[in-house]
Parts: sequence; C-alpha cells; structure tokens
Amino acid sequence: MSVLAAPGTPAAPPPVFSPEGIAALARRIREPVHVVSGPDGRELGLATGPRPDGQVLGTLPPLYPEWLGGRTFCEAHGVRFPYVAGEMANGIATTRMVSAMARAEMLGFFGAGGLAYADVERAVHTLADELRSRTNWGVNLIHSPAEPALELRVAELLLRCGVPRISASAFMELTPAVVLCAARGLRRGADGEIVRRTRMLAKVSRPEVAERFLSPAPAALLDRLVAEGRLTPQEADLAARVPVAEDITVEADSGGHTDNRPLSVLLPRIAQLRSTLTRRFGYRRPVRIGAAGGLGTPDAVAAAFALGASYVVVGSVNQTATEAGLSDEAKAMLCEADVADVAMAPAADMFELGVTLQVLSRGTMFARRAGKLGAAYRAHGSLEEIPPAVRASIERDVLRASFDEVWRRTRAFWEERDPAEVTRAEADPKHRMALVFRWYLGSSSRWAITGEADRRTDYQIWCGPAMGAFNGWVAGTSLADPANRSVVLIALNLLEGAAVLTRAHQLRTYGVPLPSEAFTYIPGGPA
Repeated sequence: MSVLAAPGTPAAPPPVFSPEGIAALARRIREPVHVVSGPDGRELGLATGPRPDGQVLGTLPPLYPEWLGGRTFCEAHGVRFPYVAGEMANGIATTRMVSAMARAEMLGFFGAGGLAYADVERAVHTLADELRSRTNWGVNLIHSPAEPALELRVAELLLRCGVPRISASAFMELTPAVVLCAARGLRRGADGEIVRRTRMLAKVSRPEVAERFLSPAPAALLDRLVAEGRLTPQEADLAARVPVAEDITVEADSGGHTDNRPLSVLLPRIAQLRSTLTRRFGYRRPVRIGAAGGLGTPDAVAAAFALGASYVVVGSVNQTATEAGLSDEAKAMLCEADVADVAMAPAADMFELGVTLQVLSRGTMFARRAGKLGAAYRAHGSLEEIPPAVRASIERDVLRASFDEVWRRTRAFWEERDPAEVTRAEADPKHRMALVFRWYLGSSSRWAITGEADRRTDYQIWCGPAMGAFNGWVAGTSLADPANRSVVLIALNLLEGAAVLTRAHQLRTYGVPLPSEAFTYIPGGPA
C-alpha cells in the first residue's frame, strides 16, 4: 500500500537528484531525510515527507548539535551542549566568558594559571556570586612545579568556595593539590554509588599521564592528605575506589602547553587505555574522553566527535572573542594568523625543566627571543658566565634592560609573592639566572594582555594551528570581525557546522552523491 498524504494536507515535495538539491536537503539536519532511488533504480537522491512504498532505501532521523557528543557528559555537568570553553591562562579566559558559557548551557573554565593568588580569589568569588545556582562552570588548576605551595593554596580555595568543576592541566605527576580536589567531598549516595562534590576534567597529552588520572589516587598521597587533616579517612577510602578524574580531555596540537600530537592518533590510544583500566579497576561508571587541540573549524569538531569524543574543548580561537582578556592589538595579530604561523618557545612556569609551549610567530619575535634565553640557560651556570657579546645581545634585544636591573625587579616581585625564591636565588646562581629570564617570559604575556605598544614584537600569544584554520573558515563572513565574535556565537557556529558535516558524512555512507558544497558550513552572526 502506498503512503499518501492525508486529505487536505500538502503533498510531499518531490525527491531531489541534482547536486544543488541534494546539498540543500542535506543541510536540513533537524528533519528526517529519506534516501530514495530514482526511476531507473540506480540513481540516488533525497526526499522529505511521506514517500511511496519501494522508493525509500533508508531514513536518517533528525540530528541536533546537542546530540553530537556523549549524553552522559551533558547529564553529568548539567549542560545542553557537549562543548567546553577552555581555560586560557593569565585570565584570558575571563569570568565574563565563563558566565556567558554557563548561561548558554555550556561549560567554561576561568584561566587561573599564571595569576597571583589574590587575582584567582577575586575571580572565584565573582563567579560564585554570579553563578550561585549553576553547576556548569569551573576554574583551572594548573600544575605549578616551581610553586607547589601556591598550587595547593589555589586548590584549597576552589574547594572552600564550592567551585563545582575543576580543569586540571599541565600535570605530569599527581600532586597533593590535584588529588585533594578529586577526593574532597566524596560520599556514598542513597543507592550506594559514590558521589562527587567536585567534578574534575583532566587535560592529558601522554598515555602515562592519562593512566594516572584514570587510576585511583595513590595510597601514599591519600595517606598524606589524611595525616595533614585535609581529607577524612572515609574520603580517602572512597577515593581509592574511583578514578582521579571521570572526564579525560585528550589535548592534541593546541596552543600553549602541548606535545603536538595529532588527535587522530592520541585520542584512540587514550580511549583504549580507558577501557583497559575500567576493566582492571571494575569501575561502575564509564569514564568520558574529550578532545582538545586543533579544533577551530566545524570539520575538526565533527572529526573529534567521529573519533569518539564525548565532548570538545575549544581554546585558541576564543582568545579573539569579545569576552577574552586579551588586548585588541593581540587579537588583531591572531586574526592575521595562518596554520603555519606558530612556533615553540620556552614556558615561563616550567622553564628550568625545558618545557616548551606553542605560540604565535607571525608579527612577534617572542619565540626567537625566548629561545635565545633558553639556550643561554642551558649553556651556562650563571649570569656571570654568559659571554659579554651574548650578554649584550640579550640585554639590548630581549630584555631591554641590564641583568642587574631585571634582577632588581624580579627580586621585588618574589619578595612579595614567595621570599623563599629570593633566598634560593641568592644561594644558587643558576636559579637566579632562571628567575631573571622568567621575568621576560612572564612579562611578555602580560604585555599582550595589556597591549603594551612598544613591546608589540615581544608579545607572547598562545596559539595553535587551529587559529589559522578558524581565520580561513570565517573569512568573508560576519565572524571575520572580532567585534562580532562572542564566545557563545563561536561555539554555536562550530557545533551547528559540525552537525551539518556529520549529516553529510552519514549520507555519503549510504552512497548518496553529495557535492563538495555539502561538506562546507558558512558561519553566521546573531539573527
């Protein structure tokens, strides 16, 4: 029996077989779409509405951006979309950005890394007051090997103020601070399940680090925290039964701290490890795997979900958003970047360890100048050992001040922040050299944030290749102008485009001859 339209209702539109018609129907993702055969039985096309029997070969249900990731992620974090605005350090991911994401039913993290404790405290209180009734917001806890006391103090602040979500980043080992955040407040619910008061998302880029977060917290760290009175024995006991984090963000080729690994290689490896450890420890709840790094276009976001990511984290491109805590000058420089306009440079927070991060290279000399400092630090045991010609070059071209002048400024800074660093530097010439060089590395980021005009060529702007891809995608559209880029509008366009591309790929697997324009999505501004 044929399926016909009800009396008095419009007839279903005819099927389409032209490239233009197929592309148009493929974009109507919120409607069911039928794959139909042509009169000769070999040509494939698309149609909507009731169709005659025998014509429909398959039907795709509606597709919404909300459904691209894992439903359990949205349920666990009280969000509508499986999308996170990442925690760009030094407050570039502002409280304003976090609030906007929370109100748009997404998740955002304040960029606490690199800030003084008082600045973090002020931001936490602001967010707690503004978002008191919400749980879909958080603050970054960054690994600070040079300042472990500050790391622990920030962790205690986040817990004391009831920050509902914490993103742990740049950790190479588990520390008391990160374990404390994972374990404080653990309890059993009425059904016997272990309930977390604070949920942690852990950024990882190496399997060995992922394994630490996917495993229960080490007994030695739990025992220490109990002995110090920071955890109860009951909390420690429960922490030994669950992973440190139930959301693992796989960070690929991102701006800032990165190992430059491709997401297509790294995410499946971490997902496999997740499955292995879930079986080993007998976890009752699945651990979610998210994707970060290199996500600046709908194509990249769709690919991340296709790899199995439960959620995506977008960072670099949000530095050009209206809410970002970055100067207009620095934003303009980012808007000129292409995918190859990046370089690796020494990281201020892990300078002595030789850790590097990914930064913008177009329009700034920071990477080259910072590299000169790194080379001098590796080659010499103190400032006094640096050859006169090299010293003169560094003082003139990089620091724009003498070593003595920079040490005077650096000493004043550390006498207020942590006097132990001054004591150590006076006893260890190598450490004194590191602090002098770190002055430049730290200042260069602040210059980009404040828009210090005469230091423009020294701007340190964290940036991955995704920024260039994003610029290419939005060129010629309303989003090409940073004034039109809100963090939420960026997110909605990336998600909508990812859904359109996902539908196109679904149809291609049915054998539908989609034209190339079906695999593109042009971003738009607010209605």
